[in-house]
Amino acid sequence: MHWLALLSPPAPPDEAADRSSPRPEQAPTTPALAWWALQFSPRVAALEEAVVLEVAASLRLFGGPEALHQRVAERIGEAGLSLAALAWAPTALAALALARGALAQPGAAGAPGGACVRADGLSAPLASLMDPLPLFTLSAAQAQAPMLARLGCRTLGDVRRLPRAALSRRFGPGLLRALDQAYGQTPQAHAWISAPEQFRARLELPQRLDNALALLHHAQELLRELCAWLAARHAGIEAFELAWAHDAMRARDIGPGGRLLVHSAALTRDFGQLSRLLHEHLLRLELAAPVAELSLQAGEVRALEERSASLLPAGPEQAKEPLEQLLMRLSIRLGAQAVRCGQLQQDHRLEQMQRWVAWNESPPNTAATAAAPDTLPLCPQPTWLLAPPLRLSLRQDQPVYGGAPLQLLAGPQRIEGGWWQPAADGQSSQHQQRDYFLASSPQAGLLWIFQQRLSSEEEGWFLHGLFA
Repeated sequence: MHWLALLSPPAPPDEAADRSSPRPEQAPTTPALAWWALQFSPRVAALEEAVVLEVAASLRLFGGPEALHQRVAERIGEAGLSLAALAWAPTALAALALARGALAQPGAAGAPGGACVRADGLSAPLASLMDPLPLFTLSAAQAQAPMLARLGCRTLGDVRRLPRAALSRRFGPGLLRALDQAYGQTPQAHAWISAPEQFRARLELPQRLDNALALLHHAQELLRELCAWLAARHAGIEAFELAWAHDAMRARDIGPGGRLLVHSAALTRDFGQLSRLLHEHLLRLELAAPVAELSLQAGEVRALEERSASLLPAGPEQAKEPLEQLLMRLSIRLGAQAVRCGQLQQDHRLEQMQRWVAWNESPPNTAATAAAPDTLPLCPQPTWLLAPPLRLSLRQDQPVYGGAPLQLLAGPQRIEGGWWQPAADGQSSQHQQRDYFLASSPQAGLLWIFQQRLSSEEEGWFLHGLFA
């Protein structure tokens, strides 16, 4: 069997805590780390302050221990989590003991960048790796550490060399059973963890907060659980809802709470991206009363397709923020209508060939609105349109622009339509009858002009577009 133990970073030091224990106190196991580990094995259990995985059946899938270790190190940050130590061993208690021992090594806790300390219990016989470990690496031995120290025991190997019958009579069966389970002589039962079908988490705040941005730190705790839950289901979301409950001691005209719906540009479970979006929303939120409780609920959950890794080494350009995430942040900060994109329309009139919509707005009917490739005009189209078109003067029946007559190069391209659309004033229609020409100007270069044929009152030549 192959067991993998994951240790969270040590908890912040507490001045009132007991300093006599040589083992650094660990943060309690949270569901987030256990849920996140389910993507690597269905057999995940909480063991004291660690999460242990039985990965014998998964090693072939991930390409062996080295590849699995690299995968764990690469993906732990996506859920906003971090690891202090990781250890391999044939038993769960041995993996936990090796992880504790590696973390307690001088300089391990201060690894640069918070790097994860690794202990390999698969490269040598288990007894040779476990015997030198100090007593605190096994909780059952640490509980009897004062008496064992008086007996001259400093390591787990010293305890194993004591007579088993005497050891059981003096310290009870618990210590002997823990040693046997750690060394693989007795099996150990585990309660396997499973992720719930639906995600909804709540958090009672340690103090009442009246600043919306101050809620971000506590909301991130719920976001980590959400991202870990999504990783266990190999899924992603496009939206989630953050709700809050106001303090009971609030004004009578203030409601019980509020809620905030956060949308993502694409399907994701990346903690950093979701956290940045939530930060942008909270920057613009004003609370009506102090908040006492937060809750987080996932939107629609869909399977997230895994992307193949690139054969080329990652360059600096790959570390930049994706365009969709940038546009989403800008639309939150500036407003949805401030970030727009052009959408093709099935129309021959230049003004109606595209419309500008919010960049993340989906068209009502793509088949009906998007212009098919075979319906687009064959003649070159200008890159800049004038709104409204500029009436040109005539000189000897030739249109003039910039003081010089224009030379017609190509045309006419006749366009007629819009009789079915009323104008904005409601009194006329948008009917157009135009002959377009490609013209050359000595000062302005290529121009897109048309001759109006609608009526005698509106006859004339107009400049409609410029070519870059």
